[in-house]
Amino acid sequence: MENQKSLASKKDYALISFIGISFALFSIPILQNIKLSFLPINSVSIVLLIIFFLALANFGLWISAIIAKKIPVIFQIAKYGAVGAFNTFLDWGVVNLLIALTGIVKGGWFSVFAGTGFIVANIGSFFWNKYWTFTTATNQGNQASKDKLDLIQFFAVSLIGFGVKVLAASLVVNVIGTPSGFTNEQWANIGNVAGTALSMVWNFLGYKFWVFKK
Repeated sequence: MENQKSLASKKDYALISFIGISFALFSIPILQNIKLSFLPINSVSIVLLIIFFLALANFGLWISAIIAKKIPVIFQIAKYGAVGAFNTFLDWGVVNLLIALTGIVKGGWFSVFAGTGFIVANIGSFFWNKYWTFTTATNQGNQASKDKLDLIQFFAVSLIGFGVKVLAASLVVNVIGTPSGFTNEQWANIGNVAGTALSMVWNFLGYKFWVFKK
């Protein structure tokens, strides 16, 4: 039964395809801000990004499903990685969209942008992780109370993750400051990446061993 659960279903491939397409769309404002000379943003590059991330996401799920026949936990790790990447790209996409709309790349407003990106990404993160990544069979009679407890625990962990992300990102951008060789937009993204990385470590430990613990 455990091996059967580890195999990818049509629903899994539909969800991973949605995630792959989202990667491409979320990356547009990021790439527009960091301005990579070898990857200009136009209709052709957007289509290529969609094809690339769609194929990569499905290939990754397929490979993990094959490995999961022998090591079932690999499939859960793969799904967590996909959801984490989805939330990360959503977070960065929101931050970069706000930067593009306002032209603000540092100061107090950047901290607000970093926090906004984290909040938006974590709203959907609860449902992705509960009903796809860490799916468990629960008695129908106590499902409502368990959902409520999971939600409270999830946002308790996420609240600390929020503080970690905003503090780390603000430290890199507002305290350390933009070094020579980087544009303000590029350094803002580096700060955002640093904050996201630290908060993801905290969130994973909290979700895995407390919120969605079997």
